[in-house]
Amino acid sequence: MRYSALSVFLNGLRGNSNWAAAWRQPEPKPHYDVVIVGGGGHGLATAYYLAKQHGIRNVAVLEKSWLGAGNIGRNTTIIRSNYLLPGNNPFYELSMKLWEGLEQDFNYNAMVSQRGVLNLYHTDAQRDAYTRRGNAMRLHGVDAELLDREAVRERLPFFDYDNARFPIKGGLLQPRGGSVRHDAVAWGYARGADERGVDIIQHCEVTGIRRENGRVVGVETTKGFIGTNKLALATAGHSSQTARMVDMTLPLESHVLQAFVSEGLKPFIDSVVTYGAGHFYVSQSNKGGLVFGGDIDGYNSYAQRGNLATVEHVAEAGVAMIPSLSRVRVLRSWGGVMDMSMDGSPIIDRTHIDNLYLNAGWCYGGFKATPASGFCFAHLIATGEPHATARAFRLDRFRRGYVIDEKGQGPQPNLH
Repeated sequence: MRYSALSVFLNGLRGNSNWAAAWRQPEPKPHYDVVIVGGGGHGLATAYYLAKQHGIRNVAVLEKSWLGAGNIGRNTTIIRSNYLLPGNNPFYELSMKLWEGLEQDFNYNAMVSQRGVLNLYHTDAQRDAYTRRGNAMRLHGVDAELLDREAVRERLPFFDYDNARFPIKGGLLQPRGGSVRHDAVAWGYARGADERGVDIIQHCEVTGIRRENGRVVGVETTKGFIGTNKLALATAGHSSQTARMVDMTLPLESHVLQAFVSEGLKPFIDSVVTYGAGHFYVSQSNKGGLVFGGDIDGYNSYAQRGNLATVEHVAEAGVAMIPSLSRVRVLRSWGGVMDMSMDGSPIIDRTHIDNLYLNAGWCYGGFKATPASGFCFAHLIATGEPHATARAFRLDRFRRGYVIDEKGQGPQPNLH
């Protein structure tokens, strides 16, 4: 069924009783051309583009829980492409372009809102760094505007501009950045992949990876053995665990990243804003709640919840930027499990094991990368060659010394 204003109107007349299921609930087949482990945004996007772009439809997506239970539904919904380094900038701009046409592409309302992303700066040195970043963005054809203090004050008058320790001096704006409804991204990709013949199998946990003569031939699951010609791992914060099934040790650490939602407020912030004097980012949802987050908790964990020390740390940064937040109640929070790489940048590559492909190491950038990650991972699986915009994301770059250290923090995952 194709969604449209007419279909909404006609189904409304019929009491909304004729809607078809968005995707099937199939039982696994004995064998697939491609099996994707992980039913989050990256796994579903990969399946969608395999079917749509490359005509590979005999594909299964295996999800150990319900669809969207992982990081795709546990983030702050921000999309942007304001990156500095050549390895990252073209890739995230490709993702931004895919976001801009995504809803029309898979015929699903993902609530893409290009309300702008503004990074505040507080010192002259930070202004110079943002000037460099903005120039790099514009050299790659990415939109960027450097705003002075008064231009920021005109957009966001409720911020603390006069704090002697952290005065707001201006900001770097990417007007095309914004936010997207995260759950709808999973649902839209799932529906689009299912329409093209992909089997999305929920509550199917992979317990082992079978190899014969050095090649992957299938996976052991809670629903039995499933054979495959190619196996793709897209398990986000659990990438190290799935890699250990084939005796691989990845240059990753798993950390919890918390996110929060406040009570509903009247229109307050009409863009996404990041604080330059601390790690804090905030936007306002369509229901009025402030959606915000900050640093990872800083210790290894697979729990989808964080600790109170980080809650306090994030709240302090938020109140320093917007003093009136001290009177706002926080309604709920959640945690996503981040696979933090040694340089803060992702991995999309073949492994040394035949038929085994890896998508991992997304750190803070996983949600915004969803379309490009799936597009490039599908290209790699289908052709055996990396997509042009993802060539820098090789697994062996750490051994070869070609790291992509966007943040300049060195090889310490919890700093990224």
